[in-house]
Amino acid sequence: MTPGAVLFDCDGVIVDSEEIGFEMLLADFAAAGRAVSAAELRRLFLGGTIPVLEARARAMGVPLPAGWAGDFYERLYARLALGTPLVEGIEAVLDRLDAGGVPYAVGSNGTLRKMEITLGQHPALWRRLRGRLFSGQDLGLVKPDPGLYLHAAAALGVAAADCVVVEDSPTGARAAAGAGMRCLGYAPPGGGGGAALAAEGAQVFAAMAELPALLGL
Repeated sequence: MTPGAVLFDCDGVIVDSEEIGFEMLLADFAAAGRAVSAAELRRLFLGGTIPVLEARARAMGVPLPAGWAGDFYERLYARLALGTPLVEGIEAVLDRLDAGGVPYAVGSNGTLRKMEITLGQHPALWRRLRGRLFSGQDLGLVKPDPGLYLHAAAALGVAAADCVVVEDSPTGARAAAGAGMRCLGYAPPGGGGGAALAAEGAQVFAAMAELPALLGL
């Protein structure tokens, strides 16, 4: 059955920004004397905010410099501004939603500034999403708090039970479950995230081309 609304995560679902961030994190951890694998970094920190990541890293004994989180954000924003591609197939998904009259919004743990930087590079997409972008950090509703997706649903005027969430992190899938929303978990080949998403109750898919059928479009 076609949902009343679709709520998307941003990083890793709409914009292909996560690998850029993880590359920078790997370099910073190595510089602090704590080399970790990309797989371990994703397992520990995917879907989290940078301040939460900093707290977890310090608890693990990683000696990040004072003021690291703020500095990292500024370096990350500068790097993303150089070019952040879209996830392959996402614009075709939005085309199908528009054609079916299904509203959609974005709920991200990233800041609104970050979304403006990444999404703003794609003017057609930006025009579609502007005014429907909700930041967990800016609202004080960071996933896995379900409040972010409940807020987005309310902004669209759609009951939570009628919404479907598209996520790529276990943290986001947990937020969707807490909000009483069906979750479709995007796990492209090679990412290794499918099992973790499924463990949180998400229905896993591997390519955006599969999404319209899963949404009943």
